Amino acid sequence: MAILALKNVSKSFGALKVTDDVSFEVPEGQALGIIGPNGAGKSTLFNLITGNISADSGTVEFLGRDVTRTPARQRCLAGIGRSFQIPQPFSKLTVYENLLVAATFGQDRSENEVAQTCAVILERTELIARANHPAGGLSLLERKRLELARAMATHPKLLLLDEIAGGLTDGECQSLIETIKAIHAEGATIIWIEHVLHALNSVVERLLVLDFGKVIGIGEPAAIMESKEVREIYLGIDI
Repeated sequence: MAILALKNVSKSFGALKVTDDVSFEVPEGQALGIIGPNGAGKSTLFNLITGNISADSGTVEFLGRDVTRTPARQRCLAGIGRSFQIPQPFSKLTVYENLLVAATFGQDRSENEVAQTCAVILERTELIARANHPAGGLSLLERKRLELARAMATHPKLLLLDEIAGGLTDGECQSLIETIKAIHAEGATIIWIEHVLHALNSVVERLLVLDFGKVIGIGEPAAIMESKEVREIYLGIDI
């Protein structure tokens, strides 16, 4: 079953078409990586999936239901959770309090009902030792982990990760990859935008390539990266 299906989705800002007739499906339990040059429309695609912006045409289906005009809050409650490229936690709240905010908003439940879930997520994302520390004092890796934890706190059926490995050292990146791999191994459906290709290839089963808002390839990662068109457009290699 496809947990998410986009059908001929397009979006323009004035004369600029940032998403151009995009169609693809994500089966339940799969991890899909999205790559493409800067300005290819990757983050816009996430915003169309989450409902932060509305499509001009086409349909977005989640769990078999048309959510194209469904507000972002309702999509979150239905099970679409995401991280953001630049972590912006509530810096004066503790790490645990940041999770409580995400969980109560994303699940529409009381603090008492989600408290234990938040504790489990802190363990899974290796933040339990920092639970009572203000989020403003976290390192970059810890802020990335908190961004992942906040997305997970909404209890998503579909987890969207937006360049979560960006800016990390090789060792920090590998540490975060292991956490994401473990989450995926437990059955999480993931769509992951990333420029760090070795991180994606460690986790995803398929890669989708965007260029100027168009899908130029989707398939098994090794085959996609060997594609002449992908290497010319994404890697800048003249074949």
